[in-house]
Amino acid sequence: MTTTQEERTTADLKELAERAGRELEDATALEILQWAVDTFGPRFCVTSSMEDAVVAHLASRVRKGVDVVFLDTGYHFPETIGTRDAVEAVMDVNVITLTPRRTVAEQDAEFGPRLHDRDPDLCCKMRKVQPLEEGLTAYQAWATGLRRDESPTRANTPVVGWDEKRRKVKISPIARWTQDDVDAYVAEHGVLTNPLLMDGYASVGCAPCTRRVLEGEDARAGRWAGRSKTECGLH
Repeated sequence: MTTTQEERTTADLKELAERAGRELEDATALEILQWAVDTFGPRFCVTSSMEDAVVAHLASRVRKGVDVVFLDTGYHFPETIGTRDAVEAVMDVNVITLTPRRTVAEQDAEFGPRLHDRDPDLCCKMRKVQPLEEGLTAYQAWATGLRRDESPTRANTPVVGWDEKRRKVKISPIARWTQDDVDAYVAEHGVLTNPLLMDGYASVGCAPCTRRVLEGEDARAGRWAGRSKTECGLH
């Protein structure tokens, strides 16, 4: 008897993720996304930081109108919001913007200004992690743009894995890609990218916690520079 999307238990999903991770390791990004769409249907979404729209573009080739979830933290560069708006306008996707429970002003009033400087983990938790957890409630699987070559902490990213934090299947269809692969795909398909990538930023996050990278640094070096923190907690 076939298990439907609604009938799948957490154990089913975890087993599905682990098996797919092995079976799809050498698959193309489009094949991985086709598996995701076939397996999860409307209970699958893409998440995007709007650094670029590569994964959203790939997913839209497999399923027109695919949900693309974007976290508006209140601290984004104007260029990032502009990229979000452009993606929504020109691509065949359904952009869903998530926002934190508190505005920046409300957070400042309750926790003091510039919490990102004093306790970046708490700031990320309230402005990224919690909104994403709430926004992914309706989905069984989500796709990210994580790549193994971005930093040592991402070197073992599976193409399909189990997200223990959210109890969902986590799909990274371009995990095996290099920056050259991304650049080639952008050029071939005319994919939208954040203008900051042409201005010395290799990884684009919230404005107060992101700087340009120096020659020879890995792509994530400009995030929380000078701190031991390397991830926001989403991954």
